[in-house]
Amino acid sequence: MGLRRSQSANGGIRAGGTGRRTGTAPSAADAPKRTGTLAQLRNPPGGQDSRRMLAALFLDRAGNGVWNSALVLYFTVLAHLSAGQVGALLGIAGLVGIAGPPIAGQLAERMPVRTILVACHLIRVLTLCSVPLCHGFVPLLAVTTATTLCDRGSKTMEIVFAGQTAGAQRATYRALSRVVMNAAYALGAGIAAIAVAVGTGTMYEAVVVGNGVSYLAVAALVLRTSRRAPMGAGAGTAAGATARATAAGSQSGGGPKKARGRNPWRDPGYLLFVLLDVFLNLDDAILTVGVPLWALTRTHAPHAVIPAVMVINTLMCVFLQMPVSARVCGARASARAACWYGVALLAGCALLAVSGQGGALLATITLALAAVVLTTAELVRSLVSWELAVSLAPSDAQASYLGVAGMAQALERSAGPVALSSGVLAAGPVGWLGLGAVVTGLGVVQRVASLRRLDRKAAGEGGAAAAGGAATAVA
Repeated sequence: MGLRRSQSANGGIRAGGTGRRTGTAPSAADAPKRTGTLAQLRNPPGGQDSRRMLAALFLDRAGNGVWNSALVLYFTVLAHLSAGQVGALLGIAGLVGIAGPPIAGQLAERMPVRTILVACHLIRVLTLCSVPLCHGFVPLLAVTTATTLCDRGSKTMEIVFAGQTAGAQRATYRALSRVVMNAAYALGAGIAAIAVAVGTGTMYEAVVVGNGVSYLAVAALVLRTSRRAPMGAGAGTAAGATARATAAGSQSGGGPKKARGRNPWRDPGYLLFVLLDVFLNLDDAILTVGVPLWALTRTHAPHAVIPAVMVINTLMCVFLQMPVSARVCGARASARAACWYGVALLAGCALLAVSGQGGALLATITLALAAVVLTTAELVRSLVSWELAVSLAPSDAQASYLGVAGMAQALERSAGPVALSSGVLAAGPVGWLGLGAVVTGLGVVQRVASLRRLDRKAAGEGGAAAAGGAATAVA
């Protein structure tokens, strides 16, 4: 990708999460240490709490790998649902699941994140273990919807947890979690493949119930992390203290009694970020839905190319996520990297367009190259999206803002496959080139809008800190 390494003055992130320039370069002790992935997994940012959460993430995502790989076959082979019913079931569950992140974000303003995560995992124990007892479309729809809702909500709480625990090193924590999650997905898919190979109803049910029971272990690991105050309590951050000082000064000095923009649904700038982020997550749908469908229907590539694409994606995510995280570190670097995401996606789409213009050899080579380029875009996006979601949010209302930000990926996963199959693939090579061009343009918009918001946020916090100091001096 040729991403330019962010300068040290831009790379640091304060605990409040503004990601603004500090004016002085951080010391060598503050710079990211270049150690191996295994060493960082043993000593991640956040210490013991992060180790326990990473272990919980591994079990969680291994379970997701099992469930996502086996659920369609389970619904069709054991539950005897038609293809239309399976599509409707997954579509409805996905749409309802969009509500999971904002609900979890609002709860995190009033409840500890640990409590919400444990509740989500325990609900999934009940829903997944009850799947073999459900017969017919409606019962299966209910348990699948509840599972999806808790899954989406828990992912948002994982972001909040990272901010609370890892602080300024949350980008490193994010990269480590991506390594762990991709390895776990591969393990879960392998377990599901064994169940499919055996093919008996008992094996399918054992895998689903075993997956459900595993969430007891996930909940136990989360429960062993430290209990932290709800995000709405201020979390003891400097930014929270500044906000409280400003509020106190406002009440005594006649200023505005409530800072604007604390409700994410009334913050146009943040909603613009979330809307753009929907499109800047499309690499997920392209790799999981677009590439397989395109390879099968519009190219002469052998079917073995499809699992090869997934293998390339998994290996790159496991082995290259940490090196990429060293280059995309900090809020401003993340905002700039949004452009590179668009360029990489455009290059991947161009390779997909070319793959349908020749024989089997050309199709195989171009599809493999597309997998490499699109996975590079994914590696960048996973850091950019998360870092900007945190850095662009007000420091004293991050949980509710992150809940709204979590809707971007949920919307992409619900609408992305439909848009690709009915629009892009139907248009052929022109569709791929058009999609790449649109996302590249939106990446530029995301960069400009994010940098402007970071500048305004930095200026606002500087003014608020000065006002708070003046109010204290007068008192």
